[in-house]
Amino acid sequence: MKTKIYSLLVLLLATLTMQAQIDRSVQPKPGPAPKINIGKPTTFTLKNGLTVMIVENNKLPRVSATLRIDNPLIVEGKKAGVSGLLSSLLGNGSTTISKDDFNEEVDYLGASLNFGSQSAFANSLSKYFPRIMELMADAALHPNFTQEDLDSERAKVLENLKSEKKDVKAIARRVESVLAYGANHPYGEFTTEESVKSVTLDDVKTFYEKYFKPNNAFLVIIGDVKARKAKKLVKKLFNDWDNEAITADTYDTAKNPTSTEVNFINMENAVQSEISVQNTVNLTMKDPDYFPVLIANNILGGGGDARLFNNLREDKKFTYGSYSSIGNNRKTTSRFRASASVRNEVTDSAVVEILKEIKKITTELVSDEELNKVKAKYVGRFVTGVERPSTIANYALNIITEDLPKDFYETYLERIEAVTKEDVLRAAKKYFLRENLRIIVTGKGSEVADRLENMMFEGKKIPAKYYDQFGEPTKKPEFKKPIPAGVTAQSVIDNYIKAIGGKDKLMSVSSIVQEMGTSFQGMDMSMNMKQKSPNMLAVDMSIAGMGSVFKQAFDSENGYMEQQGQKMDMPKEMLDGLKAKKGLFPELFYSDSKLTLKGIESVEGKDAYIVEVEDSKGEKIINYYDVASGLKVKKVETAKGPRGQKVVQETSYGDYQDIDGVKFPYKMVLPMMGQKVEFTTVNAKINAPLTKKDFQ
Repeated sequence: MKTKIYSLLVLLLATLTMQAQIDRSVQPKPGPAPKINIGKPTTFTLKNGLTVMIVENNKLPRVSATLRIDNPLIVEGKKAGVSGLLSSLLGNGSTTISKDDFNEEVDYLGASLNFGSQSAFANSLSKYFPRIMELMADAALHPNFTQEDLDSERAKVLENLKSEKKDVKAIARRVESVLAYGANHPYGEFTTEESVKSVTLDDVKTFYEKYFKPNNAFLVIIGDVKARKAKKLVKKLFNDWDNEAITADTYDTAKNPTSTEVNFINMENAVQSEISVQNTVNLTMKDPDYFPVLIANNILGGGGDARLFNNLREDKKFTYGSYSSIGNNRKTTSRFRASASVRNEVTDSAVVEILKEIKKITTELVSDEELNKVKAKYVGRFVTGVERPSTIANYALNIITEDLPKDFYETYLERIEAVTKEDVLRAAKKYFLRENLRIIVTGKGSEVADRLENMMFEGKKIPAKYYDQFGEPTKKPEFKKPIPAGVTAQSVIDNYIKAIGGKDKLMSVSSIVQEMGTSFQGMDMSMNMKQKSPNMLAVDMSIAGMGSVFKQAFDSENGYMEQQGQKMDMPKEMLDGLKAKKGLFPELFYSDSKLTLKGIESVEGKDAYIVEVEDSKGEKIINYYDVASGLKVKKVETAKGPRGQKVVQETSYGDYQDIDGVKFPYKMVLPMMGQKVEFTTVNAKINAPLTKKDFQ
């Protein structure tokens, strides 16, 4: 006991002595960067050029294999989309095993196999690894391409392209790439319905035979495996893979603007603006500026504690987040990009704040605190990363493919630690081209374009140019059109009621039954909807082969929702909303609402009146009515998301057809799981003899 007390007293005295000697007002200086000893994988190269790396790790009884073909960049041109179709077709069995048998065996072994147009990946328990490698090699080197599979995969791609036509984010990313690289550059070209439809089975086979070669291929095997046995297996499976010279494609690269400019893409359905402030750069991992520019970017927009985030989110409350990134590429140019998604009304202000932050980091030294914090972050990530077996292989692969010094990763921390504030400033000036930025904004022109054209920065206006949704220069659209004399919000509503059948006819409709169908993520889906005046509703959605997947019913008093067998009562807010309904055609009852004619906008290339409807609770719905026909073509409303956040939902209407004197839209585009899905009515009738039981 005395010994323990004595030890504690010694420890206490030592602690007090240390505290007395430390001046806590002075920040301690960092010690020297630790030396890192990174293991090396077992590496060998087959005669056909395939380089193999094996990292043994016996902690878990699993093995993974990654095949990567590092070819020069490929221009697909008029056949854009062929590589994506090839990715989908690889792995559908082989010339020796059917697709069904192939997939069944992979599932039985509890493994995973994935393929890309120039890659493959396998993962399994170590005891099944030899067989999984056989299946991967067989499917990769002896693919079974069929017209049936091509048609099926093409249909999925076309469906996705169709859903992207009004997807503001998708269009923004496409145009940003086109303007950065050029439409015929591998990173700038994009898939269209025409290019996908033009791809034949022979095109897929030709692409595969030309580019799926071992010349520039790397096979990385990691896990519970013996290098000697793995080497023997690889030679057996891949020795006969024929190589062939691959000629690099030629392409142009777009240039940065001679002075900073705004490039605007009009999307009238945009509820917020997509902002990208960008320029292209020439940067590789072996460039002396690599580490300084990484740190500069991290300070500017590398995360939740970076300058852009703190400014646009924490201070200004413009967005959920604002970030920046910078790429590196030995094959072509890369891109510096600072981005944010912001509300329409603050679009120009957000752009100015991004420009301010870019100016600041390119003209002023960063603080010691910022520099040290980012360095510590890189050190932490690096030290944690080297503990993973995959890191050893990835680092070894980078040394080969990026032509890095052999001690690049052994001296990684030293290189990070050596970066000074002056290095960061120099790198920021060189790569964040403050005078040659493209400010690309994709958004609702009627609300943001004029503000962008009049936006001031450093005492001058930034010139604005306009582009279409494919990156082609265009004239400034006519955003605001004059409302004809005598047209009011009520006259637009009256015209709509007349266009679909007239007030008397609509009031005589007691029920509506509709059966609609669509294709969603490659699956056929149907939706049956019943409505009975004034507010009863029943919806039943089913998927072919799965039966009913979602139900919703309200009998004017009570309601429930059911998803895949799980039934729950309707939330009170939804019940209150349904109880408040007064009939099957809401426009008949707008007399109790505040109506505002907001203007005229183009919807699907046609002019439409915009009518804002505000009920007694202050809830707003915006309806769009075609100027020529009077028919409703779109509705925009705000709902609550799963976490209570406000979510803007847009529904489009088209292909109106007559049913017993009343016109109904036979096509509706609805939001579903983050996508827009087009439903087509296959059967509809009015005044069916429905009872309350049909809604219970």
